[in-house]
Amino acid sequence: MTNSKRENCADILCIGAQKASTSWLHHVLNAHPATYSFPNSEPITSTTKEAHFWDWNHERGTDWYRSLLTPPEPERLSMDFTPEYSLMSDKQIAECKQLNPTARVIYVLRDPLARAISALRMHTLWKSEGKDAEQVEITFDEKFLKLMQQARIFDMSSYVANYRRWAKYYDDILVMNYEDIVAEPDASMRRVYEHCGLDVDTMPEEARADFDARMQKRVWASVPYSVNPQVSFFLHGLLWPKREAAESIFKMRFQEYHDVLGSEV
Repeated sequence: MTNSKRENCADILCIGAQKASTSWLHHVLNAHPATYSFPNSEPITSTTKEAHFWDWNHERGTDWYRSLLTPPEPERLSMDFTPEYSLMSDKQIAECKQLNPTARVIYVLRDPLARAISALRMHTLWKSEGKDAEQVEITFDEKFLKLMQQARIFDMSSYVANYRRWAKYYDDILVMNYEDIVAEPDASMRRVYEHCGLDVDTMPEEARADFDARMQKRVWASVPYSVNPQVSFFLHGLLWPKREAAESIFKMRFQEYHDVLGSEV
């Protein structure tokens, strides 16, 4: 049964980027009693975070999506943090705007090389069940090229193009730098809360204690599989234009590439 009185299916949308701390953001934002996460419905959805409506579940229909995200208390803000949404087409985003006309949209960017390596490690994890990290290396071969396609590395790193499609429909997207979140988590979360119309300082005491505890928690960490230098330098060249475009358009600075390469190879 759906609730036709709610203006949005999802009041808060996070469209990525994948491996840019979206799970941590969702976890901390959900400490506020005014927010709502849908029930864990794996494998239909991904935990309580990613509804995957436009990539996995569109055939289930908009009534299913609205029902999934409708909170028990209509005034609470429902959340859908699905990083794959950054890749949605104009047609899909237009439909999203119809279903979520006043949603607050968040897009977190991360240095393209660091994000790509983290994503490749995540996808490698799914294919390396039963193996120790020391037994696995991501090497520059046909398997790597296939893995890169499966992880949609190039598209996921096209931050400017992805943003511009979304900005045609949502004119107040909060764009954040992953490195700022790591360096200044408190200030970053206050920006997120403010963007969503929420306030950290007026939270009930118990909720604030939960918020403080969640701020210290790491939600997801990629297994540090070894990455062959050929892979890193190939990705370096491939993604450099994506990095430059994002830094120019969004007026942000990513970490130095020698820092990424030094920590990853």
